[in-house]
Amino acid sequence: MDNRLKKYIEAVVGIGINIQPGQNLLVSCSTDNAHIARLVMEVAYSRGASDVMISWSDDACERIRYLMATDESFGKVPEWMRARMQHLVDNKYHSLYVGSDDPEALKGVDPDRIEKDDEAFSEMWKPRSNQMMASELQWCNASVPSVAWAKKVFPNTKSDEEAVELMWEAIYTACRIDNETDPVENWKKHVQTLQAKTSVLNEYNFKNLRFTNSKGTDLIVELPANHIWVGGSVKTKTGVNFVPNMPTEEVLTAPQKDGVNGIVYATKPLSYMGDVIDDFWLRFEDGKVVEYSATKNENLLKKLIEFDDGSSFLGEMALVPNSSPISQSGILWYNTVYDENASCHFALGEAYPMCVKGAIDKSEEEQLSMGLNQSLEHADFMVGSADMDIVGTTQDGQEVQVFKQGEWAF
Repeated sequence: MDNRLKKYIEAVVGIGINIQPGQNLLVSCSTDNAHIARLVMEVAYSRGASDVMISWSDDACERIRYLMATDESFGKVPEWMRARMQHLVDNKYHSLYVGSDDPEALKGVDPDRIEKDDEAFSEMWKPRSNQMMASELQWCNASVPSVAWAKKVFPNTKSDEEAVELMWEAIYTACRIDNETDPVENWKKHVQTLQAKTSVLNEYNFKNLRFTNSKGTDLIVELPANHIWVGGSVKTKTGVNFVPNMPTEEVLTAPQKDGVNGIVYATKPLSYMGDVIDDFWLRFEDGKVVEYSATKNENLLKKLIEFDDGSSFLGEMALVPNSSPISQSGILWYNTVYDENASCHFALGEAYPMCVKGAIDKSEEEQLSMGLNQSLEHADFMVGSADMDIVGTTQDGQEVQVFKQGEWAF
């Protein structure tokens, strides 16, 4: 076993999810990467985890079901799944998602079938997502290669093995894993760098930010009163720090739900519903998407925007410099955890309550009144570019350059 793999798993479990003695852990993983799940279990139990439960997935089986099952079987949640979900909620299972999804696993599948399932399962998982949003749980999204994903990212390789090897090398680099240094120390320093940026942004207490670039983006995003910028790591109510995404290069906050106006152009494809939306733009008025277009899979973009009442509004705004290692790799990952950390991005859907002071313990209605969008969806899409300029306006009307030509201006 490559020593870097061991370091990577230790970093994901020890820094990412940061599992604590006596805690329970749910690991979501593909059957293709069962060996990774076993390594995660070993590290988690060595750190004192009480129980580690594996939730298996299989792209091929999922595709067969969507293509061949009867229409009546979609949009229904089996009772055993509801019971398991309630067990996870009652016993506070922290969440590690080990992604290796094929970006086009469901290409050609009837999107109505996928939408029915998404709506039903999102509603079922709402109590658990509420725990995460309320900072009661640690969670982390990480990734490992699959053949299908690796071949999509590296299509010109001679063999599956070569593609997977190239993917591993890229993941290690992006996640600051090497044979010489301590990944824990690497990550501590990186988190400190990101948190230094959030401190500056929080001191400015901007009223709004304006995004512009040569692609055509011209978007003004207002910020809620008492908004908070976060980055690197976040903290649970019990004081445990964790890194929600590995890798991460972003600092983020929540937009004012009804305070987004202008047009924004995506700069990378968006993987959604098992397929890829590409070359798209969105126009906002008073926070809501009122016009949009996509060259590829506009029907899926429509599904996303119309998923529920909140999915046509923004719930996240994140800043990432063009010089981030993931951006400079030149790799198009077709994976949100990676692509969003190569580019400034927004998310349609749910806002994070941690991004507004005092919002975590409020009801959804109270959070909405504080400017935080509510939705069962949360879909990140990338908008950053090498010529992105961002100008912030303070509460007293002062203009401050935040990004200049794709880079931090301070």
